[in-house]
Order: sequence, then C-alpha cells, then structure tokens
Amino acid sequence: MNHEEIVVKDFPILQNRKIVYLDSGATTQKPVQVLNSIDKFYKNYNANPHRGAYSLSIEATEEYENTRTKIAQFINAKNREEIIFTKNATEGFNLIAYSYGMEKLSKDDEIVISIMEHHSNLVPWQKVSKITGAKLNYMYINDEFELSDEEIESKITDKTKIVGITHVSNVLGTINNVEKIIKYAHKKGAIVVVDASQSIPHMKIDVQKLDADFLVFSGHKMLAPLGIGVLYGKKELLNEMTPFLMGGDMIEYVYEQDTTFAPLPNKFEAGTQNVEGVIGLGAAIDYIEDLGYENIKKLEDEVVSYAREKLLELDFLTLYMTPNTDNHSSVISFNIKGVHPHDVASILDSNGVCVRSGNHCAQPLMRFLGVDSTCRASFYFYNSKDDVDKLVNALKKAFEMFKKYIG
Repeated sequence: MNHEEIVVKDFPILQNRKIVYLDSGATTQKPVQVLNSIDKFYKNYNANPHRGAYSLSIEATEEYENTRTKIAQFINAKNREEIIFTKNATEGFNLIAYSYGMEKLSKDDEIVISIMEHHSNLVPWQKVSKITGAKLNYMYINDEFELSDEEIESKITDKTKIVGITHVSNVLGTINNVEKIIKYAHKKGAIVVVDASQSIPHMKIDVQKLDADFLVFSGHKMLAPLGIGVLYGKKELLNEMTPFLMGGDMIEYVYEQDTTFAPLPNKFEAGTQNVEGVIGLGAAIDYIEDLGYENIKKLEDEVVSYAREKLLELDFLTLYMTPNTDNHSSVISFNIKGVHPHDVASILDSNGVCVRSGNHCAQPLMRFLGVDSTCRASFYFYNSKDDVDKLVNALKKAFEMFKKYIG
C-alpha cells in the first residue's frame, strides 16, 4: 500500500497545510469521504429525524438509523438498540455514572479504575462515590507503565461493583488487557466500563468477544466529525437504567405530573441529535473498513516502531512508554530533560511539527509519574517515517536552543 497515495488523495488539510500532524490522539484529520458525506446529507436529506411523516424526514431518519445499525455491526453488538449516540465519550461516561452508578451503588461498595484514566472516566466516578458513599480505588502501573495481574487481582474484590478501564492509555500508549480484566471483574460480580476512545481508531473491537458491559468512544478520534460519540451498553443493563437527559424524542407519553419513556435507544437520546456527526461517523467507519484494520496496523507499526527507535537515540529525552512493543499503541509521551513541555511544543510548532503538550486530561497519572505535563506525539496511518525524521530534527533544534539553560 502506497502511503503517499492515501495522504494526498484523501486528506485535504494535509495537502493545504505544510505541517507534520502528530496529534491524532486529540483528534484525527478528516478524509474527503467524510466531508462529502456531510455535504451530501445537507444537500439531499436535511430534516429532523423521528419528527416528521413527510418523505424528507423519513429519509433523514433512515440515514440516521442506518448508521446505528452500521455501528452495531462494526463493534459486533448483539442488538442495534445497544448503540446510544452521545456528543462525545465524556457524555457517555457521565450517562453511565448518573444512570447506572447513582442507582446501583451504596455505602461500602467499591469502584475501581486505573490511574491511567482520562478525566472523563475518573471525575464522574468521584462524584458518584461522594454521593453514594461508595469507595473509589485505583489500580496503579508498574515500572514498565503497565497494570500487573497482581495489581488487578488485589484491587478488584468482592466489594467491587464497577470497574472503569481505558483500553489504550492516551498518555502512555499502553494497551491494557481489557478482556482479562473484564473476565476477572465478572468473576467478582462487577460490571466493566471500557474507554475505547484511543483503541478503536487503531484496532478491531468486538464487544461480544470482550464481554464488555459498557464501551464508550468518540467519533472525532477515528476520522469522524467533532461532537459525535457512541455509548454501547448491554441491552439488559440499559433497560434497567433511567434516562440521564430529559426532553424531546426520549418520551413515550407526557402527562402534567408524570412521563413514561421511549424504549431503547431513544430514551437516552433527548433532543435533536448531531445528525451530521452521525452521518460523518458512518462514512468514517466505511473508510476504516475499506482500508482495513490490518493495513492500518501495518502502516502504523512501521512508523511507530521507527519513531520509538529514533526517539530512544536522543539521550536528552525522557520517554514514558512501555518497553513491551506488543503492548504499545500509537502514542509516545516525552520530555526534554529540564525544559517545560509547552516551550518544547512551541519550538516544534515553529518547525511545522504539531504535538500536544500538557497533562492530557490525566492529572492523577501525571502526579503518579512525578511530572506536571509532557509532550505527546500521537500517530495515525497517514503519518510517515519522514514525519518522524522531522520530529527528531525539530527536537534536536529545541535541545540546542535550551541546553545552555539546563542545569
């Protein structure tokens, strides 16, 4: 597969801007196929789904609901009703926390999450624990930036009712063995909430094989537009839950003093939805499936392994990644020793290299690592070895600029 063909043909922004884009962990660039699908929707099908008996509204509803079916097939959900549209992964976690956690937890119950969690799968559980009296416990990483079996088995106990786990860390790139964690948690009687935001752009997800109770991801990290997310939940769990948001389209009957709710999935989709985002997500899934996860992995493995090799050669860098390449995805966090990450990122930007700097919405992890923030390069299949070379050269320039100030 010719890498240049993919980039030149499909990603307008990578043609229009002379940049090395290494921030796909924050949001991916969008292929023209996704952009065209949104344009086509507004030109041909724009109406409010579920709201009209006229043909245009019916066609809009079909476009919207056909994408739900596509997503269910994409992650191998048993039922299409198990796919709930949200505006992002954060809303999905909050929905679970409020609609499941608040209802199911009580004093002396335990919630277990990893120290690697993004704030969106951490802060809601803090609130749930404070209101319900449940205890929030953490699984900590070892020196190789991984969760050991001993840590998992010592923290998930018979008191554990909910386990929250990121499939891939957005800071470390560590791939967690979520299948093993789910199996062990179920053995202890707990349900598991999986954050697939950083994994689903890069690897096939099968929710039935994983036996995940809930799984959440954002579309914009997998080529889709901003503002669209997906919550998958097992049907029996979703049916037990009360809605998180109230309003139009999630109701069955409304009386002056009471309301009955619509069946799944509508009861969790209040108000007019981000229909263009749903359409764009459907096109993004088509793109990923046309390219194929095998090809995505092949392209990424070549570039990320090259990046690991070249960055490890820079003795002025501190790298935060597992040495186990089989357990490492497409994210590499690093610091130039003695230099603030924001300063490094600014110098890289002046050389046309885009990386993220900051705490990456993972302050407890940063604190555990003993740093305030890091730089982060996150790769996708549209990156090349040439991009890595430009990153390395820009880092060398940054180091030369700052080395006289480093004590």
